[in-house]
Amino acid sequence: MTALAQEPLRLDATAVDYTLLALYFVFVLGIGFLARRSVSTSLDFFLSGRSLPAWVTGLAFIAANLGAIEIIGMSANGAQYGMATMHYFWVGAVPAMLFLGIVMMPFYYGSKVRSVPEFMNRRFGKAAHLVNGISFAAAQILIAGINLFLLATIVDALLGWPLWLSLIVAAAIVLSYTALGGLSAAIYNEVLQFFVIVAALLPLTLAGLNRVGGWSGLVDEITNSPQGAEQLSAWPGNSLTGFESDILSVFGIVLGLGFVLAFGYWTTNFVEVQRAMASKSMSAAMRTPIIGAFPKLFIPFIVVIPGMIAGVTASEMVALKAGENANVEYNDAILLLMRDLLPNGLLGVALAGLLASFMAGMAANLSSFNTVFTYDIWQAYVVKNRPDSYYLRMGPWVTVVATVGAVGTAFIASGYSNLMNYLQQLFSFFNAPLFATFILGMYWKRMTPHAGWSGLVAGTAAAIIVFILGETGVLGLSAQGASFVGAGAAFVVDIVVSVVVSMFTRPRPDSELVGLVHSLTPREQRRPSHTGEDAGWYRRPALLAGIALVITIALNFIFA
Repeated sequence: MTALAQEPLRLDATAVDYTLLALYFVFVLGIGFLARRSVSTSLDFFLSGRSLPAWVTGLAFIAANLGAIEIIGMSANGAQYGMATMHYFWVGAVPAMLFLGIVMMPFYYGSKVRSVPEFMNRRFGKAAHLVNGISFAAAQILIAGINLFLLATIVDALLGWPLWLSLIVAAAIVLSYTALGGLSAAIYNEVLQFFVIVAALLPLTLAGLNRVGGWSGLVDEITNSPQGAEQLSAWPGNSLTGFESDILSVFGIVLGLGFVLAFGYWTTNFVEVQRAMASKSMSAAMRTPIIGAFPKLFIPFIVVIPGMIAGVTASEMVALKAGENANVEYNDAILLLMRDLLPNGLLGVALAGLLASFMAGMAANLSSFNTVFTYDIWQAYVVKNRPDSYYLRMGPWVTVVATVGAVGTAFIASGYSNLMNYLQQLFSFFNAPLFATFILGMYWKRMTPHAGWSGLVAGTAAAIIVFILGETGVLGLSAQGASFVGAGAAFVVDIVVSVVVSMFTRPRPDSELVGLVHSLTPREQRRPSHTGEDAGWYRRPALLAGIALVITIALNFIFA
């Protein structure tokens, strides 16, 4: 948000608004102190003792994703591209979330691993484990920096503090409750934050629609705007991908975003998987992302629509879309709408919602970084065979180190005018090749340990090369389109290298792959229980996933 530095945006908060914010922070810290009382082992700190019900982990699952990019980035895309932004939800999220619940979670939860890199260790050995552990840890620090940067911009908009001071204060708030109670504190705060976010964004959306005369009024306003009615259709989404061809644009969205980036993010990103692994049973673990899919279907209506409204009502945003130098960026869309529409009191709720979203995202990054760094790097390669109490004591200190790292990477994020471009680049580097390795290794028992790590390295290198070609102008694509292409390149190169290397190296014996490869795992080990606390048709993962998929298809047709 460099525009905030050029011409400071100030939110006219009053004592009522600040009181609401203070009350929210009291609840946040209180949850951290309460969660601290239930932490006695490292498993409690890093995975909540695998004791949480599905509705809690399901809401935490989706709240962990309601971070900076979901609120600021998607509203910015709504202002700039319109309905095409819906693809990030109905193509680029829900199908992959359902796949995670039905196909991947039985392997994750059934193997009792504590992290995704630990699963890589069991399937491919230490080399792939170390490569994945380091790359994941780096990704979480970079992404936490995005959330922290945007959290700091809210502090700046409220108080006018310099960026460095805002970053330190914002980091201290998240650090306090994450270090106190570990994953349980993060998850229960994420549940609270989910409801606070909805309470903040729903009134903003309704007030915005009221201002433009309802949905029909918004349609008329957008139709008469410089970009015209194209912004009211989700397909083919040429402005989003940068492709001039409709066919190539749809191809890029479906395969680049919907398959490689989406499945790579949702099925292998431990930030999300960690919430499901904290569930009390396999059925609950499978239901976690499926439960999260239902609010995910409707979140764009309170995130993307406000951005579209800001694009035609906020004077600075209207000027920006008309090509004028308005001293704002699309990232400012939702803040401008809050400034123009919300009275005191509701402004405090909205600010709490924004702060909640950024804190949820950053806390998710920190808690998953803690687990991976402690178990998969420190315990595995640096300090081995210490008592469990040693690793439990490390948790808060690792949180401190991660927070300091996030402060540093927040300054990297501050250099990007469109943070969605930055995030998609990171996903193409880290998630796309990991998904290729995972899916091939899960369904092809012949894949070898050497193929596991070499495919990851080659796939990541391919994505970086595409990024460089895009930045230097060799590839004439928009930044997000280049990320889609980079993700596709990473996936294909990873698969090709893995297959070739597997042909010349020795696979592991079948007996070591039970529970890790689909064809070698007995069906009963992959089947959830339907008795006791998991009884009832409404707790059957496959049925819930089917309902969510039908709604997803219907929404794509309605807004096509």
